[in-house]
Amino acid sequence: MPHTQRQQVGSRGRCSSPLLPFLLLLSLAAQPSEAAIHIPSNYHISDLKRPPLIITQPESVTVFSVEDLVMSCEATGNPQPIFRWTKDGEEFDPGSDPELKVSEHSGSFAFYTLSNTMESVKQYQAKYICYASNELGTAVSNEALLSTDVPPTQQKEKKDHLKSDEGSSIILKCNPPQSSMEPIIHWMDSRLHHIQLSERVAVGKDGNLYFAHLTTEDSRNDYTCNVQYLATRTILAKEPITLTVNPSNSLLRNRRPHMMKPTGSHSTYHSLKGQTVELECIVQGLPTPKVSWLRRDGEMSESRIIKEMFNRRLRFNNISESDAGEYQCMAENSQGKATHTYTVTVEAAPHWIKEPPSQLYAPGETVKLHCQADGIPNPTISWTINGIALSATDKDPRRSLTTSGSLVLKDVNLGDTAIYQCQASNKHGTILTNTNVYVIELPPQILTEDGITYTFIEGQKALLECETFGSPKPEVTWESSRTSSLLADPRVKPLTNGVLEISNVTHDDEGFYTCAIQKTNLSVNTELEVLNRTVILSPPQALKVQRGNTTIFTCLSLVDPKLGSPLIQWRKNNQKISESHTDGKYTMDGPDLKITNVEADDEGVYTCQVITKHDMAEASGTLTLWDRPDPPVLLQIIDPKRRAVTLTWTPGDDHNSAVLEYVIEFEDQGSQERGWEELKRVTGNKPHASLPLWPYMSYRFRVIAINYVGKSGPSKPSEIYNTPAEAPDNNPEDVRSESKDPDTLFISWEEMDKRNFNGPDFKYRVLWRRVVGSGPSWHTNYTTTPPFMVNDIGNFSAFEIKVQAVNEKGKGPEPDPVIGYSGEDVPLEAPMNVGIDLMNSTTIRVNWAAVNKETVRGHLLGYKVSLTRIGSRSHHRGRRSREPESTSVVETGPNEEEKVISNLRPYSHYMLVVTVFNSKGEGPPSEPLSFKTQEGVPGPPMSLMLDSQSETEMTLHWTPPAQPNGVLIGYLLQYQQIVESDDSPMQVQTIEDPLVAHLTLRALDPHSQYRIVLRGRTAAGDGELIMREGATTLDGAPPAIIDMSPGENFVNLSWVAKKRHRNVSFQIYYLKKNDASKWKKTEKVNSSQSFYQLQGLTPGSHYRLRFISSNATFLEKKFDTLGTEEVTEVQPSFATQGWFIGVVSAIVLLLLILLILCFIKRSKGGKYSVKDKEEGPMDSEARPMKDETFGEYSDLEEKRTASQPSLGEESKLCSEDNLDFNGSSAITTELNMDESLVSQFSRPSEGPEALHGLPDNSPLNPTAVSPATSGMPNSVTILD
Repeated sequence: MPHTQRQQVGSRGRCSSPLLPFLLLLSLAAQPSEAAIHIPSNYHISDLKRPPLIITQPESVTVFSVEDLVMSCEATGNPQPIFRWTKDGEEFDPGSDPELKVSEHSGSFAFYTLSNTMESVKQYQAKYICYASNELGTAVSNEALLSTDVPPTQQKEKKDHLKSDEGSSIILKCNPPQSSMEPIIHWMDSRLHHIQLSERVAVGKDGNLYFAHLTTEDSRNDYTCNVQYLATRTILAKEPITLTVNPSNSLLRNRRPHMMKPTGSHSTYHSLKGQTVELECIVQGLPTPKVSWLRRDGEMSESRIIKEMFNRRLRFNNISESDAGEYQCMAENSQGKATHTYTVTVEAAPHWIKEPPSQLYAPGETVKLHCQADGIPNPTISWTINGIALSATDKDPRRSLTTSGSLVLKDVNLGDTAIYQCQASNKHGTILTNTNVYVIELPPQILTEDGITYTFIEGQKALLECETFGSPKPEVTWESSRTSSLLADPRVKPLTNGVLEISNVTHDDEGFYTCAIQKTNLSVNTELEVLNRTVILSPPQALKVQRGNTTIFTCLSLVDPKLGSPLIQWRKNNQKISESHTDGKYTMDGPDLKITNVEADDEGVYTCQVITKHDMAEASGTLTLWDRPDPPVLLQIIDPKRRAVTLTWTPGDDHNSAVLEYVIEFEDQGSQERGWEELKRVTGNKPHASLPLWPYMSYRFRVIAINYVGKSGPSKPSEIYNTPAEAPDNNPEDVRSESKDPDTLFISWEEMDKRNFNGPDFKYRVLWRRVVGSGPSWHTNYTTTPPFMVNDIGNFSAFEIKVQAVNEKGKGPEPDPVIGYSGEDVPLEAPMNVGIDLMNSTTIRVNWAAVNKETVRGHLLGYKVSLTRIGSRSHHRGRRSREPESTSVVETGPNEEEKVISNLRPYSHYMLVVTVFNSKGEGPPSEPLSFKTQEGVPGPPMSLMLDSQSETEMTLHWTPPAQPNGVLIGYLLQYQQIVESDDSPMQVQTIEDPLVAHLTLRALDPHSQYRIVLRGRTAAGDGELIMREGATTLDGAPPAIIDMSPGENFVNLSWVAKKRHRNVSFQIYYLKKNDASKWKKTEKVNSSQSFYQLQGLTPGSHYRLRFISSNATFLEKKFDTLGTEEVTEVQPSFATQGWFIGVVSAIVLLLLILLILCFIKRSKGGKYSVKDKEEGPMDSEARPMKDETFGEYSDLEEKRTASQPSLGEESKLCSEDNLDFNGSSAITTELNMDESLVSQFSRPSEGPEALHGLPDNSPLNPTAVSPATSGMPNSVTILD
């Protein structure tokens, strides 16, 4: 920013100390960059000439001694400026005066006096101006006034002796010496203690001591006025004054207030803006008056004034135009009051409103120097060029003045380079500013670096800089790689300083931009990058929390990845929140702010600020403390009526959750055991309710308020309110006859609530009469509780009955009669003409003739059809089926005379009877009818088992249907391959012989699963199916038993590969003990290999093995390699001796041989071939199998036969107890018959014909679940 020189002309000042040179430096408050001509530091130019700039102004000074006379001026410029002076407007050369000494250095000029007397110094009293010039112009300083004065001295005075009467007022005068300096007055005693000032005793601005009225304590002889001059560091003590106060011998007479200073009722005070102004009112009177101030023409601003000297003085610091007006001081006591009015006027010395800046200009430009000043009165504007008045220079048509005082220079050339002074003056002073007009030619340069990337957020205003400098000012053009008409976009605007402004920038604006200076080859490229604006996706919500609870504000945001991780800042009521480490009040976890133990101070607006390096997004939510409402108070009962009152109340505090409703409860004082009961609910905006009441009750009421949080406590109960007794309003409900015994009428009703009694002496009036035969007369009786019984009135007779409520006030309304009956008896007759129609094999239609209702002897409820199944019509497998009889009963309605009965068993023998029933019971049955159902389709076969002898064959075993539902004539077999497309052909085979129970399927695919469906057949058709899925090969599994044989640096692993099992791959993980490294693993091993050698191990080390298949560990092992580690020397022990190892090995080998022999013998004794099994009888129960074996039977699970005794019964050596070692019985349950493929499904049989079952967990049966095996190899493998 260009620098503008300012100076004040005609102002006066004083030196602060006679011991220091009177040199007062005026700072221009200009930064180094605010030079008169600003050329950027990165503009490359050498030895540029600069106009003069005065940096130290000559200052006005008052000279008290010859040493104080000094006048200096300092300026910069290139070339160095030359100084000259004027004295009272005339040229003045300090160097030619023999009594002055000149000190001239580079850029500075000062002169001093050589005189020894003040008389010789007085000739230099004048106004001085400094001029600093070089070839570019002349700068003019401010006007400095040099004046002389004599330091104040002590004057000889005579002592004053003053006398006055008690109660009168007096003034002790100070009379300080005349001086240009403002004195400071101190009234003190001889011990240099300040005289105690008060409302009664005050010091005026003139230095005098004023007493509003005297007391005898005021008598003393050492009232001393001390005058202090800060500039000369002088204190003058005046002669002490003696004051004698004559005491009054009578009661003092009070006096009304009177102004001591100023006198009169009005005065005017003129001041300049910025000065300190003091208004004072010193008064006398008895008692001491109180003084107050007011502004008569407006409101007095307390911030603008200071009251001092016990309200006697009103001070304005830095007075302004707004302080001008009328101020009145008022002094009051008990005798009256006195006032004085000040009219304060405020004028102002000139001050700048607009100053012309110093600038560089190119030839041919038009220069406008705007100069505006303000003051009271308005200042006049005048111009000088290089210190010469405009009127004294040659007239130039290119130069003109506007009416506002601005100077216009048209078509400037190099000769117009000068320093122009604008001067503003009024009666209070003159101000002057220097403005440099520098007409120069400088080559253009681009100062902005090439290749800068600017990053902005979408929607922001993008500013692409292109700083240039030159004279004339370079003209800049912008081009974009994305469009040829960049400036056609209304959002794009080139600024005068070369910056390209793009408003509301979008991603489409991204790309490269080129800034170039017209008519040159100078250009730079910049890149614009536009990022997504930061968006708050889930702002904090308005939360309402109960006191003491914990709540969480969440602030989820979306930030452009290029901006990096944002800073999430939380604020409460615009104040930054920091995480609490001591009390845990605030916890910040990612986008969440957790506030614990919420209290009233935590209420407010919480703002989430998501801050990135280029933008910020914020959102706010409120936290409000809410709670259950306080109970209502001040319950009142108003507007009482016969059966209603109005209850009013005053709501309690709702705790920031509006009351939703009020619940009015009552307590019956006559039945307090019932407690408080709800009577009515009203909305939360109604603090009153009209309450319906019961007669003859004593009430108390209370109210509960409910808001969103919950219920308030109950209010205090109201006063008791009693309602009068009345006759009953209604009669008991549900009057009925519940007669059960013959010859009785049992009348019952719902007992009435006591609150409906409506009065004392309540009872029930019971009335009854026959419907037919007894006439209109009613039989009447009274009772206090139901029921009521009438005897000896016949069976099932109709009566009219009614019950009426009665109390001592009267009867209830007349009740309507109801029909009731006396007690019922069982029916006398059975239904006649019962017939049966066979509809199909499972459905019949039964019909009958309606009975005479007179014989029912009660309400006819309906008919019961009883069906008893005697058995099947056929013989099954050569012997008559023996089945238990089963009976079912079907009920009908009272008006039905036929019934269709379904779900009968086909091909069965049934017996049928029909009875009639009422509430007392059933009548006699009809004549029994026998019938047989037709033949139907059979149920599913009881079992279907799959057995496989080879990889291409599968044998099916089944048992006949448990419910053939007719004569079985054969079977229908269907089977197909299971493929993903589910479109393989279904093979069909019909079995004509019903006695066939097995079939072998051949030429099957060994790699496929098959779906087999089997149905029984009768003459009625094909029956229900049984379905199984299976294959000729077994699903693979990793080996369950793996033997280890370790060497020094390897271990051999071996296992028995199961034949006809699918191959399974697994991996071996191994870890050396005390090895910090991770587990190592081998390549994949196949279960069909039977052997694997793990190499590269360390001798004499302990290893752990894990066997993993399908990401699951199926076996773990531990072993030690042979030899010794090279690093560690192992001491020999008993357990490592060779002879010991040999003995133990021999014992183990013998035990192993013995166990193998036991297994072989046990296998032979407990198993038989599949062929024998097919020809022999089958077990009726399905036996579950262990492991995933086919076609084998566990010795522990089969029933023993006398022809095949087990090895365990013959020898205890191979008993289960001897074979169960290492805490596991797995060996006895894992003996497998090799190359046997048997699969079975069975369910509990219903006869001895059921076949022996095969294990459910065969791979041919998908419902089986195979447990993990851990047993020994099967006996066949061992024999191999």
